[in-house]
Amino acid sequence: MPAALLRILAFIVVFGAGPAAAQTTVDLQLVLAVDASGSVNDARFELQKQGYVAAFRHPRVLHAIRSGLNQAIAVTMTQWTGPSLQVQVVPWTLLKDAASVMAFAGAIEKAPRQLYSGGTSISGAIDHSMLLMPSAPYKGFKRVIDISGDGSNNRGRSVTEARDDAVRAGVIINGLPILTLEPYLDKYYFDNVIGGPGSFMIPAESYEKFAEAVLRKLVLEIASLER
Repeated sequence: MPAALLRILAFIVVFGAGPAAAQTTVDLQLVLAVDASGSVNDARFELQKQGYVAAFRHPRVLHAIRSGLNQAIAVTMTQWTGPSLQVQVVPWTLLKDAASVMAFAGAIEKAPRQLYSGGTSISGAIDHSMLLMPSAPYKGFKRVIDISGDGSNNRGRSVTEARDDAVRAGVIINGLPILTLEPYLDKYYFDNVIGGPGSFMIPAESYEKFAEAVLRKLVLEIASLER
């Protein structure tokens, strides 16, 4: 049986395994899936990472969190490359006040790069992120996978199949394509990667402008919690 199918079956088993342990309800359950493939050299990876750090340290993110019904979100970060190459580098964390948001930014800053090659498998990143969802001690009103990357899917199963499986399970996929290497990657993400009610993408024209794009994306993602 293909590895991708086994991962999806495992996800279904976890979600359908019966009553789960008590979970804290949050407005948003968010997986940040960060590209660590071979096209992302160390300088680019550092710009990507520091972009997330700066965004979470910006007061607009905390303001967006406080705008929700529960005034809390749960976030984790994972690095991805090939179909079976993903590493969760920051565990699920509850963000509800300035201290927890600053601590999460610090955890991202301290997290080392753990992957360097293996191709660009956005489908693998989606499948891996789906497996992270039920492992959280939090239940999000909205569940979102946010994919950032600088290339189109070139390994693993079809990215549209992975996207459609996630959307059918009630998960939204948003995108943050970096246009440094593929100038039309935003169109690719729009057509093939993002999906689900209210899904969107914010392109970054370059790695140098990544931080600005991340901040815009996070504020929109957190604050636009339709009920």
